[in-house]
Amino acid sequence: MIPVQLILKNFLSYRDATLDFSGLHTACICGSNGAGKSSLLEAITWSIWGQSRATFEDDVIYSGAKEVRVDFTFYNNQQTYRVIRTRAQGATSILEFQIETPAGFRPLTGKGMRATQDVIIQHIKLDYETFINSAYLRQGRADEFMLKRPTERKEILAELLKLNQYDVLEERAKDNSKLYKGRAEELERSLDNIKVQLEQRETTKAQRVALESQLNSLQQQQAFDNSQLQSLQVVQHQRQSWEQQLNFVWQQYQNLSQDCDRLHQEQLAVKSQLADLEVILNQAAEITAGYAQYQTLQSEEEAFAVKFEQHTRATSFRQQQQQQLNKQVQAIELKFQQAQAQLEALEQQEQEIQQTLTKSLEVETASAQLASARKYLNYFDQLQMQVNPLLQQRLSLQNQLDRTHASLVARLEQLQATEAQLQNQHLHQPQLQQAVLDVGIQIEELEKKRVYLQRVQEKGQERRHFIERLQAHQLDYEKVLRELEQKLQILQNPNALCPLCERPLDEDHWSRVIQKTQLEYEDTQGQFWVVREQMAVSDREIQVLRQEYREISQQLAGYDSLREQRGQLAAQLQATTDIQQQLRQIALEREYLESSLQGDYAPDKQAELHQLDQYLQQLNYNEQDHTLARSEVERWRWAEIKQAQIKDATKKQAQLAARKPELQASIEEFKVKIQLEQTDSDTAKQVEALTQEIKDLNYSAEQHNKLRQAVRESQSWQLRYQQFLSTQQQYPQLKTRLQDLADSYKSRLADQQKYATQIDSTVEQLKATANPTDQINALEQQIAIRRSELDEKIANLGRLGQLLHQLETLQTQYVQEQEQLKYCQQQHRIYQELTHAFGKNGIQALMIENVLPQLEAETNKLLSRLSDNQLHVQFITRKAGRSGKSTRKYGKLIDTLDILIADARGTRAYETYSGGEAFRINFAIRLALAKLLAQRAGAALQLLIVDEGFGTQDNEGCDRLIAAINAIASDFACILTVTHIPHLKEAFQARIEVNKTQQGSQISLSI
Repeated sequence: MIPVQLILKNFLSYRDATLDFSGLHTACICGSNGAGKSSLLEAITWSIWGQSRATFEDDVIYSGAKEVRVDFTFYNNQQTYRVIRTRAQGATSILEFQIETPAGFRPLTGKGMRATQDVIIQHIKLDYETFINSAYLRQGRADEFMLKRPTERKEILAELLKLNQYDVLEERAKDNSKLYKGRAEELERSLDNIKVQLEQRETTKAQRVALESQLNSLQQQQAFDNSQLQSLQVVQHQRQSWEQQLNFVWQQYQNLSQDCDRLHQEQLAVKSQLADLEVILNQAAEITAGYAQYQTLQSEEEAFAVKFEQHTRATSFRQQQQQQLNKQVQAIELKFQQAQAQLEALEQQEQEIQQTLTKSLEVETASAQLASARKYLNYFDQLQMQVNPLLQQRLSLQNQLDRTHASLVARLEQLQATEAQLQNQHLHQPQLQQAVLDVGIQIEELEKKRVYLQRVQEKGQERRHFIERLQAHQLDYEKVLRELEQKLQILQNPNALCPLCERPLDEDHWSRVIQKTQLEYEDTQGQFWVVREQMAVSDREIQVLRQEYREISQQLAGYDSLREQRGQLAAQLQATTDIQQQLRQIALEREYLESSLQGDYAPDKQAELHQLDQYLQQLNYNEQDHTLARSEVERWRWAEIKQAQIKDATKKQAQLAARKPELQASIEEFKVKIQLEQTDSDTAKQVEALTQEIKDLNYSAEQHNKLRQAVRESQSWQLRYQQFLSTQQQYPQLKTRLQDLADSYKSRLADQQKYATQIDSTVEQLKATANPTDQINALEQQIAIRRSELDEKIANLGRLGQLLHQLETLQTQYVQEQEQLKYCQQQHRIYQELTHAFGKNGIQALMIENVLPQLEAETNKLLSRLSDNQLHVQFITRKAGRSGKSTRKYGKLIDTLDILIADARGTRAYETYSGGEAFRINFAIRLALAKLLAQRAGAALQLLIVDEGFGTQDNEGCDRLIAAINAIASDFACILTVTHIPHLKEAFQARIEVNKTQQGSQISLSI
């Protein structure tokens, strides 16, 4: 990744800034502390990965701004890319990713910020953690790679080498191994189950043969019974036919008997109806006279009904007109009452106004008092306007003096506490120096023992490897001895064949072969015993080494605590170096503060306060007099209100005098209207006309009710007249019906006698034939039982046939699953081996082992130039693990990535080196790692950033760092170094100078 251009807007200390990297190869970013040097590099990491040193995401926004935007263009893998990241205050970030084409930049932005971030990482092949642990020596985090745990260092290195793809392959191999293992276990269970079922095949075949024999016997017996049953069923069918004919004739006989009875009853009913009709026909004259009287009464009642309707309509209309007349009169009366109420209210208002006008003299006197009080209050208001700013100024001066006094007192107390603490530390300085020396001597002794312990461990591993080789030789010799013994046993027979060519041997050749085989057997046995002796000696050596390793390990148990103690003591001793100078400075400052607190602090403020007090006394402003003046104005303010009321009363009195005659005239007018409406209005005249119309109708409700009662009493003649007319029609019809019923009755009696003769003949035929029902029932029961037995045996035969077919299918499945089991077991073993091969201890460990020697050599090459051949590092990838509570102290080897650092004094812990030495070590490892990654085809790092790496170095160390940067400059397309030391920027021809102004940090480029 090679930077091309960086555009910032409201990022950290920058408002608007643009940095063009064109023509920059090795450049220095310089400026004072806090100017914003590191912010340029933070902008690069924030734009690409969204990561920075800010705790919260909104902290990257310039103070007071609402939005931040970083536009970063860079060159990577022969392509130019552009990343734009923006964020509004309190909102989510927006990320855009583009690639340059001949037509301009084309977007590569994904669906969402997370997808776009993944696309960026796919193109640059680098994530944030890998970047800051390799190519970016970040401010305050240059030792981050060294401070990582060994396993984490190895993970970072594996990620840079793109070994994470093997983790994916390992997981896939594990999943496939589990899949095939589970499938194999399932197949084994299935094969066991199938094997148990196949054992039943022969038994099933025998059962099927026996069942087929039984089935044939039952089918023959069933056929004979069915033939006999059919003969009996023919006889039974003939009897059933006669019985059905008998039932039909008997049913017809009963129907005819019922018809005769019904016809006789109908004859009696018709005769009764004829007698009733004859009685009605005899009353014809009486019914006709009664019906004529009913019609006369009904006509009279209809005439009275017409009068009743006219009378009701006229009465209702008169009531409506009377109600309308009453409403009109009430409306006029309401207006009359309202006018009277207005007149009374007007007279009441005249009385109230007269009372107000009687107080006018008293109000004029009070108004004069109010004007005098307001004039006095105005004087105090003007005086207050002059005094208030002076009082606020005096309060501000007094607060400033109080804060100054409080800060002086706090500073004095702080100095006293610091002086006491420094004096206490100064007293302990000799003890700290002696303690550091003592701990250093102990650590040197333990480091020598650690080196010796490592040699003991290496020697023990060498002895164990030697024993393993001896054990392999022992197995080979045992195999050879067994083969020679077999040859000798074969050769004991004089007619034995040659063990090599398998040809017959004569006596001479037989004796020579035996002799040669015996000599070979003795030589092999001698070598076997030599190996056994060497194994015993090696075992004893290992026991001695284990004892020695155990004793030295116990002595080294406190090594880590001593190193920690030495670091703490060294830090304490470094802190007490300048205590004496600090105590002198504190004493001078304390004396100055004590003299100032006597009253000499802030003399200009105190003088200004004194002048303000004198001027306030001259003005002679009194808040109590001002308050009394306000209260006096409030006491006479009622006069102003009353005066306004008197003016309003005078104006209103004139208005009331003009309104009163109008109301009196309206009242008289309403009285006349009420009288006229009650007598001369159209509604009143219409009410009178309706009253006369009702009188002329001469309708009597009593006569109408009596006539209605007479009509109701005569209604029975109407019903009797209708019944008479109906009787005249029905009488001839009933006469004809009676004759028809007599003829039908005679015909039914003749048919009944014929059916009785037929019934007697059929009964004689049934008595002459025997009934086979019992025999048929017995045969049917026997056939049904046998059929059930046949169905059961047929079902069993089908079940056995199906079972045999299933067993044949299972036999085929058994063979197939055996083949599948072999395949699954083979695949399980293959994927187990692949899991181990793709794991951390397989290909990945092998690749790291191959890379580390090159990294170690490059690191030491750079470190020798930085430290004048005084420092040396060693990468350890394996070490012996602890054995826990076991009596064995030699645990198995575990993977690690420890870094051993040695100087002229020997191998020491990283924490014990000074700040300059530690940075040189970190810088050399980082440069070697970056150079190694640049040489590999994977993550092609072409950018190197060193942020504030010179602050911990002396002049000679700074020159060496600059020389080392220049030495590797050809391996990188761009190297950026950050420093605040002025004289170091002269060592770089290209400089990016950063200055902080009121408008934010500004950038100037000089090449």
